[in-house]
Amino acid sequence: MKHILFFILFFTAVTVSAQTEFGTKFKSIPAPKFSAKPKKIPQPETLDPSAPKADVPSIKTPNVYDNNTITTKSKFQVGEQKSKFTMSTETEFANPGDRYVAKMEKDLDKALKDAGLREGRGTLVKKNISLGDFRTKSAYFIVKLRDFGAIDGDLVKVSSNDQVIQSQIFLDSNFKDIKINLVAGFNKLDFEALNIGSLGGNTAEIQVYDDKGALVTNDYWDNLAAGFKASIIVTKE
Repeated sequence: MKHILFFILFFTAVTVSAQTEFGTKFKSIPAPKFSAKPKKIPQPETLDPSAPKADVPSIKTPNVYDNNTITTKSKFQVGEQKSKFTMSTETEFANPGDRYVAKMEKDLDKALKDAGLREGRGTLVKKNISLGDFRTKSAYFIVKLRDFGAIDGDLVKVSSNDQVIQSQIFLDSNFKDIKINLVAGFNKLDFEALNIGSLGGNTAEIQVYDDKGALVTNDYWDNLAAGFKASIIVTKE
């Protein structure tokens, strides 16, 4: 019994001594200190409706049409009197259709000149012209010629392969017939203007028929100068 009591007292004394030693050696860790304080977010500023408003100058958009360096103002504005100055020869009571008469007369004059019905048909054609290239089995051609414009004294010479068929034909309003025999192979039919008429260049309508009476070509030359030719090339098969 004495041993048990001694053991309890000894254990109690050891425990108290240990706690005393641990308590004297333990030190608490202090909380860290911060040198800067957290920033405060400013509250949005609210305007006082009753506070006086500042005077802000208004911005005026410039009008480019008022700038004379960019555009020139028209003198004729709405409500202003129209200028009485005019280059027209018309009077206030003239017929509006009269302005077209001069142009119509000019167009008619040109049409008559082109048709050979009026003098002065323009520049003479000073070159040889072609009236076509044909192939045929016909033994001959019948060529018909006449002046398609005004009768003004046009004269024509007809040749085939440089052989003269008609030395001079006077062209009038009626067709004149010329028979031209064809050789095998190449044939060149020339119609030479011997002069120009009193109203302008040499003009003629030409019709060509084969030996069966079929029309080969119907053509014309206009305003041809003297000494130049209208030609047809024929190949006889």
